[in-house]
Amino acid sequence: MSLPISFLSDFGHKDEFVGVVHGVLAKLAPESRVIDIAHEVPPGNLRHAALSLTRAIQYLPEGVALVVVDPGVGSERHALALTTEWGYFVGPDNGVLSPAVAMVGGATQIVAIENPEAMIPSPGATFQGRDVFAPAAALLASGEASLGDLGPDLASDRIRPLLLPLPDVRDGSVVGEAWWIDWFGNVESNIGPDELGLLGLSPGDVVTAKIGAVIHSVPWVATYADVEEGELMLHVDSAGLMALAQRGGRASDFLNLEEGVAITLLGPGAATAE
Repeated sequence: MSLPISFLSDFGHKDEFVGVVHGVLAKLAPESRVIDIAHEVPPGNLRHAALSLTRAIQYLPEGVALVVVDPGVGSERHALALTTEWGYFVGPDNGVLSPAVAMVGGATQIVAIENPEAMIPSPGATFQGRDVFAPAAALLASGEASLGDLGPDLASDRIRPLLLPLPDVRDGSVVGEAWWIDWFGNVESNIGPDELGLLGLSPGDVVTAKIGAVIHSVPWVATYADVEEGELMLHVDSAGLMALAQRGGRASDFLNLEEGVAITLLGPGAATAE
């Protein structure tokens, strides 16, 4: 029985790249269903891609996760295939797979994709999504190859991790950052509701948010309907993290926020001055 393949990339949809990878998968694993996770990841943004995969993985059917966000394509970094309790992961050794693999319990076997018989011959080395990763994913999904058929084993300590920043609770506040901005302009932080609980804050409170030198008073609510049109809100998003949103607008634009910008949420009585 063929396994489903869940595909994530930064290829976009203006060029033929996504379609070509789909074509390779269809040729080599015609019975496998391909699920497109996302293809509008900002080019080369490993953290954005890693977080997308980590948020999605628990909702994807067990099978093969194919990830092609690879600013180091053609370099000496390994092309990886690995297995976990969830299933297989295929992608570059640049950290993009690490958070999701950790979420599902870690890898039990990791190989470097080096067998030329498992690749598509190519005069160039810049489309390994087509030539290396897609064939490996398809061969695993169809059962035509095992991990060992793709290349030599690698030790887990040779795999590059992706370090994700943790929020810092101190002096009656929690300092985090804008972790992800979605299509609607909602700003997910790396702060969870538990950190706000440590400050004595709970749903229904008005939370002081400091972004740069600007202070905002933002209600902690459950849904967009809990605030007026155009009003900012703080809520627990679908990934279980605190997010800033604006009803009927884009919070990222309103707050002039980009990914990586610091967000400080203050508890009652915390100082707002520098």
